[in-house]
Amino acid sequence: MILLIFKTESGLRLGVKTPDGVVDVQAAVGNQPVPTSLDALFAGGTAALKTLSDFISQLPTSNQTWLLNEADLTLAPCVPAPGKIICVGLNYRRHAAETGAEEPTSPVLFSKFSNALAAPNEAIPVPATAKNVDYEAELAVVIGRKAQNVAESDALNYVFGYCNADDISARDLQRRTSQWLLGKTLDKFLPLGPYLVTADTIPDPQKLTVRCTVNGEQRQNSSTGDMIFTVAQVISYISQHFTLEPGDVISTGTPEGVIAGMKEKVWLKAGDKIMVEVEGLGQLTNVIA
Repeated sequence: MILLIFKTESGLRLGVKTPDGVVDVQAAVGNQPVPTSLDALFAGGTAALKTLSDFISQLPTSNQTWLLNEADLTLAPCVPAPGKIICVGLNYRRHAAETGAEEPTSPVLFSKFSNALAAPNEAIPVPATAKNVDYEAELAVVIGRKAQNVAESDALNYVFGYCNADDISARDLQRRTSQWLLGKTLDKFLPLGPYLVTADTIPDPQKLTVRCTVNGEQRQNSSTGDMIFTVAQVISYISQHFTLEPGDVISTGTPEGVIAGMKEKVWLKAGDKIMVEVEGLGQLTNVIA
């Protein structure tokens, strides 16, 4: 399924993208025992997903008040309230090479906080303290089951779904100290979306193209096959050290093509339009405010 979260006057609502439009799940379900929120899906696991999928497949496909035009919706981050946001640095071979860094021997982890979340099409503000702002197209993984001491061979069974992420970074602040946090978790520096695509739709997360354009110019065009640590390895590694919970987001690193790796660096500026596209996950577009 292709899930999205959209805004209404009464709060956030869960939608399911179909060929006929977006199903407003809450409006369509009525009093039936079907999960109507992302939290309910996280809590209910595989059984809840199946219930929702079966319900959507049986709905009539035209002239329904709960069938919405996606173009009319204002989307929210596709995971609007993750418990944890964990990012992986230097996780693509060619990206490590372009920045002059040695390939890490274990995953390089850092965090972002919920203030960094941004919606598709939302403007990204840049504080006056940040001068060197960069994009990072990434595959994000959303955890669906409590994961503790998970084996690599079993790790993908803990994935709820996948989405696009843009790990926007203020390189000058990131490199001010040995800790990257300051340059990574500025307000709205992690757009997510537009869709949360359930794991059954993505059979192999290591065979996805990753693209980024700025003002229509291609900047990144790579594949998750260039990851140093696979999605399964990252999940397993993290779970050996601390517990992952349903709804946690892992942004798995960016491929080559970022501004930081260029000889002539022209940093992002007001008005620049960034498009991130991981294969099968739609297009995530944001503009620098």
